[in-house]
Amino acid sequence: MELRAGDSWGIFTFLCAALCNLPALPALNCSEELGAGQSIQQTYDLTRYLEHQLRTLAGTYLNYLGPPFNEPDFNPPRLARAERVPSATVDLDLWRGLTDNARLAANYRAYSRLLCYLRVLDGQVGTAELRHRLAHFCASLQGLVLSIGGVMSSLGYPLPAGPAGPPAPPGAPAAPNDFLKKMDDFWLLKELQTWLWRSAKDFNRLKKKVPPAVVTLRLEARGF
Repeated sequence: MELRAGDSWGIFTFLCAALCNLPALPALNCSEELGAGQSIQQTYDLTRYLEHQLRTLAGTYLNYLGPPFNEPDFNPPRLARAERVPSATVDLDLWRGLTDNARLAANYRAYSRLLCYLRVLDGQVGTAELRHRLAHFCASLQGLVLSIGGVMSSLGYPLPAGPAGPPAPPGAPAAPNDFLKKMDDFWLLKELQTWLWRSAKDFNRLKKKVPPAVVTLRLEARGF
């Protein structure tokens, strides 16, 4: 079928008029929903990073303390003085039997207290390089505390009530000698290593329960 010039112009005019009178089309927006899944993944990644960072820091600090603390087979019993440091030596079956909320709250409280101890430690070391490393680790650990708080908020859990207490109550006696002071430092690092190891497992399990962030297509109707 052959179109004449007049017919072609008429079709073109009709299409222009139709397009001008169409209602506004819905806008197609692509957005990434950032929720609990991504928050958990970021917290897990930060925990693993801190594990790696602590291995280097602990080796450097134990060398600073000297023998027997830097000897690989040194494994002393935990003294009563070290009980102020939050212990991660809880039966694993008992720990896994807790609710997600209870485990997150325990992690939040423990790292808040451990951070207080580490900041005191930072002010006591005698070398500038070690102080720099401790300060960097403290900043990362502060980020972990905030990240755990973000996970709790995204899951609808309240943060534990009350701020973390000071490393020692007012009037608490200092270590009676240099060896016991070093023992306190040794147990601080040892417990921190155990907490990070267990937290990494906690967040790895939690991220499998909570769907990751997804990309969704959302239609926003305009002009209707």
